Amino acid sequence: MTANLIVVSGPSGVGKSTVVAEVKAHAGDVWVSISMTTRAQRHGETHGVEYFFVSRDEFESTVAAGEMLEWAEFAGNLYGTPAQPVSDRLEAGVDVVLEIELQGARQVKARFPQAKLVFLKPPSWDVLVQRLTGRGTESAEVIEKRLEVAKIELAAEAEFDVAVTNHEVKQTAQTLLDFARSHS
Repeated sequence: MTANLIVVSGPSGVGKSTVVAEVKAHAGDVWVSISMTTRAQRHGETHGVEYFFVSRDEFESTVAAGEMLEWAEFAGNLYGTPAQPVSDRLEAGVDVVLEIELQGARQVKARFPQAKLVFLKPPSWDVLVQRLTGRGTESAEVIEKRLEVAKIELAAEAEFDVAVTNHEVKQTAQTLLDFARSHS
């Protein structure tokens, strides 16, 4: 049985982190990759759990060394997936889930054509706006920029193998796991 590389993507505020955390909590046979970022750590986040929080210089050195599976810049911050931990898990036969943005999903698909792309979408535009503004973690300017990017991301749904509407976290996580396991 071949291990799957499952890429979960969708607009900011759709609930990717929440759904992937639910997958991680209830699927011991799936490994969830931890991304690296230069953005500031938010209240309640832990280095090495939600993200590896690093300086811009450290991130750029990792990219220059060819050690990133994918990476992108958004709202002045860099985000990316260290390649080696992903490769190690896949080679060990463990399914891997990546939670990344559209640009990164495209990079992964180009590098790993067998990757399964899952597009997570909101129940409606209004729900997405409410989720982004309700977080209270970003300025109005950043939220507006995220909403503009969300329009582009929503238009890319056809590039994905499956689209899942995030109505309810537990059900969405189960749908994601069912999809991953059906492609083993």
